[in-house]
Amino acid sequence: MSNSDAFLQLYGEKCNELLKESEIRFAGIVDNAGQLIAGGFKEGLVPYEHDETKLQSFLEFVSKASIRKEFDESLGPINYLAARRDKAVLVSFPFPITKILLLISAEPTVNIESLAKKVVEIFTDVN
Repeated sequence: MSNSDAFLQLYGEKCNELLKESEIRFAGIVDNAGQLIAGGFKEGLVPYEHDETKLQSFLEFVSKASIRKEFDESLGPINYLAARRDKAVLVSFPFPITKILLLISAEPTVNIESLAKKVVEIFTDVN
């Protein structure tokens, strides 16, 4: 197994650990081109975005927004971006060194700060 394969397998395992949380619907690693490379939807769940093209466009948008750096010098790097919508909360966590990000979709009842702490807990030994 190559380092890249082991890396993706480890991230997949971390995403699966997040998916055990009751409020999380999706946990996936997205590369800088917006491609899902590890993780995915909780088993048995149907995505709100049924159209694969719309989902791909959304992943590309989140990827580009999360790796922007124009305010890093004055405000510091992005820790995470969160969007609360009527049907879901979307949170992305950029991993700037590897130029990938973790994207999570959760139920609207989720506490974003608690979710962020859980992500840090699970992913700390990976970065």
